[in-house]
Amino acid sequence: MSERRTSESGFPIKSVYTSADLPADLDARLGGPGEYPYTRGVYPTMYTSRPWTMRQYAGFGTATESNARYHQLLAAGTMGLSVAFDLPTQMGYDSDEPIAHGEVGKVGVAIDSIDDMRVLFNDIPLDKVSTSMTINAPGSVLLLLYQLVAEENGVPGSALSGTIQNDILKEYIARGTYIFPPKPSLRLVADTFAYCRSEVPKWNTISISGYHMAEAGASPTQEIAFTLANGIAYVRAAIAAGLEVDDFAPRLSFFFVARTTLLEEVAKFRAARRIWARVMRDEFGAKNPKSMMLRFHTQTAGVQLTAQQPEVNLIRVAVQGIGAVLGGTQSLHTNSFDEAIALPTEKAARLALRTQQVLAYETDLTATVDPFAGSYVVEAMTDEIEAEATALMERVAEHGSAVEAIEAGFQKREIESSAYRIAQEIDSGERVVVGLNRFTVDTEEPYEPLRVDPTIEAAQAERLAELRRSRDNDAVTRALGQLRAAAEGDENVLYPMKEALRARATIGEVCGTLREVWGVYRPSDRF
Repeated sequence: MSERRTSESGFPIKSVYTSADLPADLDARLGGPGEYPYTRGVYPTMYTSRPWTMRQYAGFGTATESNARYHQLLAAGTMGLSVAFDLPTQMGYDSDEPIAHGEVGKVGVAIDSIDDMRVLFNDIPLDKVSTSMTINAPGSVLLLLYQLVAEENGVPGSALSGTIQNDILKEYIARGTYIFPPKPSLRLVADTFAYCRSEVPKWNTISISGYHMAEAGASPTQEIAFTLANGIAYVRAAIAAGLEVDDFAPRLSFFFVARTTLLEEVAKFRAARRIWARVMRDEFGAKNPKSMMLRFHTQTAGVQLTAQQPEVNLIRVAVQGIGAVLGGTQSLHTNSFDEAIALPTEKAARLALRTQQVLAYETDLTATVDPFAGSYVVEAMTDEIEAEATALMERVAEHGSAVEAIEAGFQKREIESSAYRIAQEIDSGERVVVGLNRFTVDTEEPYEPLRVDPTIEAAQAERLAELRRSRDNDAVTRALGQLRAAAEGDENVLYPMKEALRARATIGEVCGTLREVWGVYRPSDRF
């Protein structure tokens, strides 16, 4: 039994909770399911009419290999795809650029141009599948490639559904795959909001992410406070660009982690919904109920997986998944048990999906809405997290905005302090990690991880060389010139960007053009 008696966020956990721990205005704090302030969920029926969207995050090596994995996942019952891109793609570089050497196809799929995107989604019905793409700085580029491929297959933008992460602010805090300085990055986000409103209206234009901050060590309170503060910054940027709040806010979505501390995680999700609803209504004057609904995707906590006794991760992921479902997630990715070692094998990915299917179809979690409503402990924790997160958001606001707080290093320092505390607790044994610092074994069973073909980089370089030989390079040059002019002015850059990609400009060429106009961000820079 764990000896710890404090929550992940640092507040004490009582051994017994009673009705005295419930607020006097509990009914007002809860509302009904699908009603303000959405504590009990954003939809009246939640999972009683249909389960959450089951996604599996996948992408490795070449577009051909990833396409095969997607077909396997769809055949196994996945309801939505979630695309992992390799590091060069995430940073806006082509596979044959020197800086990409050694990273092509390693942590995700390599995408250099529309040619690769066609292969990636070959024979996948894009009007029937919801696709999430974990891509940030070049998020608009990958969205446009997806739209172009869909149009080539007779699927209009109005029929596409999915999400691009497109959350650049958290990259400066915790992850690091930024390209441009914050100001033009926020402009690109706002341009994407405006473009999708007209051209891809069912697309979620941003997934404001706390997941990566949590993976870096943020507590649950820090995770939602810093994520919602970033969300406020995006809303302000869009309004400053001339958009009305109810024109874009219904397409905002969020991305959170689910840890093994199940009760606190459920409370975290409920508190986040309540805070966001209040901010959107009271601070930004949103009138559309959908503008106030915090819809979110959840991924189980990769940072809690262990390379030691990896099969134990199946249990961890199941518990984390239960927390996400009880917390009211709209979609869920369950990690594979072998992800602490290497990219998931096909069997491990299938088992991760089966975990969700057991929760949805063999348990009674989908029989009733928000089963923890009125729970002494969960309601008390929800209030505790709400109060602490709100106070932390106020500390961010004292810097002027989330961007200025990032410039001052505030969020990064807070997260690093939390991460250090967690590491100390694990090292001392105060925080039990089964198989790592307690219940260990002398020898581990052999495991054969998935290997990425080392020849992928050369193959991608050959594909790029052929592309540059076979395309109309004059047309590419003209299209990139139009993109440059838009970036130098105030025109929405996504329209000329789409034409450049249609002409078979590469991701590196598109991002390189914007780098020349907007510059690049370095951590030592002042904003």
